[in-house]
Amino acid sequence: MACSAAAGVEATALLSPRCPAPSPPDGRSRRRLALASRTRHRSLRAAAQRPHKSTTGADPLNNRANPRSDEAAVSAEKERQRKYNDGDGISNLQLEDLVGLIQNTEKNILLLNQARLQAMEHADKILKEKEALQRKINILETRLSETNAQHKLSSEGNVSDSPLLLEFDVLKEDNILLKEDIEFFKTKLIEIAETEEGIFKLEKERALLDASLRELESRFIAAQANMMKLGPRDAWWEKVEKLEDLLETTANQVEHAAVILDHNHDLQDRLDNLEASLQAANISKFSCSLVDLLQQKVKLVEDRFQACNSEMHSQIELYEHSIVEFHDTLSKLIEESEKRSLENFTGNMPSELWSKISLLIDGWLLEKKIAYNDASMLREMVRKRDSRLREAYLSYRGTENRDVMDSFLKMALPGTSSGLHIAHIAAEMAPVAKVGGLADVISGLGKALQKKGHLVEIILPKYDCMQVDQVSNLKVLDVLVQSYFEGNMFNNKIWTGTVEGLPVYFIEPQHPAMFFSRAQYYGEHDDFKRFTYFSRAALELLYQSGKKVDIIHCHDWQTAFVAPLYWDVYANLGFNSARICFTCHNFEYQGTAPARDLAWCGLDVEHLDRPDRMRDNSHGRINAVKGAIVYSNIVTTVSPTYALEVRSEGGRGLQDTLKVHSRKFLGILNGIDTDTWNPSTDRYLKVQYNAKDLQGKAANKAALREQLNLASAYPSQPLVGCITRLVAQKGVHLIRHAIYKTAELGGQFVLLGSSPVPEIQREFEGIADHFQNNNNIRLILKYDDALSHCIYAASDMFIVPSIFEPCGLTQMIAMRYGSVPIVRKTGGLNDSVFDFDDETIPMEVRNGFTFVKADEQGLSSAMERAFNCYTRKPEVWKQLVQKDMTIDFSWDTSASQYEDIYQKAVARARAVA
Repeated sequence: MACSAAAGVEATALLSPRCPAPSPPDGRSRRRLALASRTRHRSLRAAAQRPHKSTTGADPLNNRANPRSDEAAVSAEKERQRKYNDGDGISNLQLEDLVGLIQNTEKNILLLNQARLQAMEHADKILKEKEALQRKINILETRLSETNAQHKLSSEGNVSDSPLLLEFDVLKEDNILLKEDIEFFKTKLIEIAETEEGIFKLEKERALLDASLRELESRFIAAQANMMKLGPRDAWWEKVEKLEDLLETTANQVEHAAVILDHNHDLQDRLDNLEASLQAANISKFSCSLVDLLQQKVKLVEDRFQACNSEMHSQIELYEHSIVEFHDTLSKLIEESEKRSLENFTGNMPSELWSKISLLIDGWLLEKKIAYNDASMLREMVRKRDSRLREAYLSYRGTENRDVMDSFLKMALPGTSSGLHIAHIAAEMAPVAKVGGLADVISGLGKALQKKGHLVEIILPKYDCMQVDQVSNLKVLDVLVQSYFEGNMFNNKIWTGTVEGLPVYFIEPQHPAMFFSRAQYYGEHDDFKRFTYFSRAALELLYQSGKKVDIIHCHDWQTAFVAPLYWDVYANLGFNSARICFTCHNFEYQGTAPARDLAWCGLDVEHLDRPDRMRDNSHGRINAVKGAIVYSNIVTTVSPTYALEVRSEGGRGLQDTLKVHSRKFLGILNGIDTDTWNPSTDRYLKVQYNAKDLQGKAANKAALREQLNLASAYPSQPLVGCITRLVAQKGVHLIRHAIYKTAELGGQFVLLGSSPVPEIQREFEGIADHFQNNNNIRLILKYDDALSHCIYAASDMFIVPSIFEPCGLTQMIAMRYGSVPIVRKTGGLNDSVFDFDDETIPMEVRNGFTFVKADEQGLSSAMERAFNCYTRKPEVWKQLVQKDMTIDFSWDTSASQYEDIYQKAVARARAVA
C-alpha cells in the first residue's frame, strides 16, 4: 500500500503542470529504471492473480472502458455486496481493492514511462539544437576576434598583412579608376554633342546657302530670259559697244587735255618768273630774244590748248547726244518688252488684273455711271480676256476713272464667250476670313475655275475681324444697296477688293444689331438671324447690279437660305437666269430654328414649313440645309465616301431627304490650293525644298525644334504633327492617346489647335501642363497660320484620327509637304489615303497608314507600323515621302467636275427656256 501510494503520488507529481519536470536521466539510469519497473510489475501480477476476470473491465494499455463487460461487472458488484453483508467477504473485498489499486498503479507507471520517453526525445533534440547553436556561436566569436584583430592591425598601420584589406584596397583603386573613366567618357560625350551641334549648324548654314544659291540661279535664269525677250539684241549690243568706245575716246581726250592744261599753266608761271628776273637784272638783248622765243612757244601751246579744248567740247556734245540716243533706245526696248510680256500674261497677275477690271465695271454700274447694256458688253470683254480692254486699262492707269471709262465705252465688243459667270456666296474665304476648310474651298475652287476661263465672283460679309491686309485695293462704293429684313428696308455698304486674284464683294449691313461687328465669325446667339440677313442682301446685290449670272453657288447652312429665296422671291422679279448649286461641307451643322424665324428675310413660313420642303425630319423645326437640298438644282458634298455615309446614319436625320433627291446629289473630293501650300515657294519656311531635294525638310525640322524648344540631340527622331480643331468629330480621345503613344514609342509630338468646347480646352490645357517639362511634347492650343506651315514641313508623320471627316484637307497638305498621314478610314480620308501595308491595292497608290475602328488599339497599331517603317527601313520611308509629295491634290480635277455639272445645269436651263 505504501509503495502504491508512493507511486500514485509520484505519478501525480509528474503529471501536474505546476511541478517542474525532473532532469532527464542518462541512458544507463534509464535502463536500470525500466528493468526494476518490469520486475516489480511481474511480482505484483503473480501475487494478485485470481481465477476470475477483473471487475473494472479497464484496458491497462489504453485506459478505455470495455462495453462488453458491463453485465459481468454489475453481477460481480452484487456478489461482492452480498458477501460483505454476510460478514465473510471482508478479506475478499480488501484483496480485490488491492488488486484494482495495483492495476491503476501499473497503468500510471506505463503512462509515466511514455511521458518520460517523450521528454527524453525532446531533450535530445534540444541538446542537438544547443550544440549546433554553440558551434555557430563559436564560429561567430572566431570571426569577431579575427575582425577585431584586423581592425587593430589596421589602426596600427599593419594593413598590408591582411589579405582582405589588400583586396579591399584593390577594389577601391579600381572604383576610383572607373570613376575617372566615367568622367572622361562624360567629357567626350559632351564634346561629341557639341561637335554634332556644330555639324548641324554647318549643315543648316549650308542648306541656307544652297537655298540662296538656287534663288540666285533662278534670278539669273529669269534675267537671261528677260534679256532674250528684249528684241533685236545684235543692234542693241552694237549700239552699246559703240557707246562704250565713244565714252572711252572722250575720256582719253579729256584726260590728255587736262594734262596739257596743267603743263601750260606751269610753263606760264615759269615765264612770268623769268621775265621778272630779267627785268630786275637788265640782262642782254640775247636773253630778251630768248624770252621772246619762249613766249612765242607758249602762245603756240595756248593755241593748241584752245584747239584741244574746242575738240573736247565737241566730243562732250557728241557724248551727250549719244547718251540721249541710248536712253531713247532703251526706253523703246523696255516698252517693246512690256508689250510682249502683256501679250503673254500668265500666272497670278492676269487674275488680279481681270478681277480689278471686273470690279471697276460693276462699281460703275452700281454707282449708275454707266448703263446696263454697256456694263454687259464690258463684262463680255472681261470673260473673253480681250487684250484691248487690258491695254486700255494699263494705258490709263493712274489717271481719272472717267478717262478709263470713256476708253472702255469706245470699244466694240465682238462675239460671245462660252465661259460661265459664277457667283459664290459664302461665310468664309481664305485667307481673309478663315475658320475651317470651307474658306480654303472658296479660294481654291474659285481660282481653279477662273483659270479655266470663267468669270468668278465671291460675296462675303464684311466682318470687323477679317484680315483686311489680305485684300488688295479695298474700297467702298459710292452707293448703298437696300435689302428687306423684318418688315423694313436696310442700307448696306458695298466694299470691293481682290483676294488671291479673285474679285470679292463685302457686304456691311447698316442694321442697328451690327450683325458682323462682333469680333468673331460664328458663335453668336443670333447666328440664324445674321446669316438670313446676309443671304437676302447678297441676292439683292446680284439683282440690283443687273448681272446675268449662270451659277449661284452657296455653301453650308449659313447661306443655304439663298436657294429658297432665289426661287420663291427673286425668280418672280425676273432674276431667274442662274441655277443654284449648294454644297454641304459638314452635315453635322444644319441650321435649325423655329419656323417663324424664316419670316425675317421675307420667306413664306406657311409655304415652307412642310415635310417636303424645309420642316426638319426630327425636331419639328425648320432646317436650312434641308431647304437648300430641296430648292437647289445641284447638291454636292466634299467627298464620294462621305456622300455614301450621309445617305445612312451620317446624314444626321437628312438621309431620307437625300435619298429622295439622290439624282442631283454627288460627292466631289476637295482639292488644295497648291500655290499657297507649296514647300518649294512657301515664304513661311526656313528653307524651301521639293521631292527631289529633302535636305530642306530636315532644316525645317531643326528650325521648328529650336522654335518650340524641343529636344534636338537626335535629328532622326520621328516628329508627329497634328493640326485640328479639338471637337468630338476629330476624335479628341484618339488625339490624346496619340500624344502618349508617341512618347511611348520614343518620338516627338506637336499639336496646333484649340477647342470651342470649354471642357475639351481645359482637358488639353491639363495635358499641356503635364508635359510642360517634357522636351518631346508640345501643345499649342490656338491657331497660327504661319506655324501651321512650319509644322507641315517639319513633321515626319501626321495624325488625323477623325470619328467622321467629310473631306479633310490637312492630310493632303501634309503629303504635299512630305509628312506621311496616319488616318482613320472615313469620309474623304478614305478617298485620299491608302494603307502602305494593304496588298490588295496597287503599290503606287499606297501613301499612308490607316485604321478602321475608332479605338485606341487601331490607332496604336497604325502608329507602330509607321514608326517601324521609319526607323527600320529609311530608304523605303524616303521613297514613300517622295511619292506623297508628287501626288496631285490640286483643284484642277475637282474644278473640272464642278465645271461639268455647272455646264449641264446651265444647258438644261437654256433648253427649258
